Amino acid sequence: MHHDRHERGLEFLNRIDGSQGEKVMAALASVAPDLGRMIVDFGFGEVISRPGLDLKTRELCTIAMLAALGTARPQLVVHLNACLNVGATPREIVEALIQCGVYAGFPAALNALFAADEVFKERGVSPLGE
Repeated sequence: MHHDRHERGLEFLNRIDGSQGEKVMAALASVAPDLGRMIVDFGFGEVISRPGLDLKTRELCTIAMLAALGTARPQLVVHLNACLNVGATPREIVEALIQCGVYAGFPAALNALFAADEVFKERGVSPLGE
């Protein structure tokens, strides 16, 4: 069972985060490999791989939660990229982050939108569809 969960977790990590997920796992290998395993096994192998929500919806939820936290910019950037990787449009990402302004406050939404703008520029996509 553990092996299946780990393999499923790796599959979803690669599908969602691609090389960024591999970089996070590699960075953890020298300081906290057990945390890396927990992220893969539980986070991806148990939670993210669940049926009920598609990956795009899960990533839109994730970026909204990270934006609301306001303290997780590196993880927000990873998941902004992941959101694009699983089919969200820049416009959908912008709308999810605007929604955060109502419930998490405008500073949280602004910071997240500025991070999103950097990701969009790095990937050569426009949030305005231009």
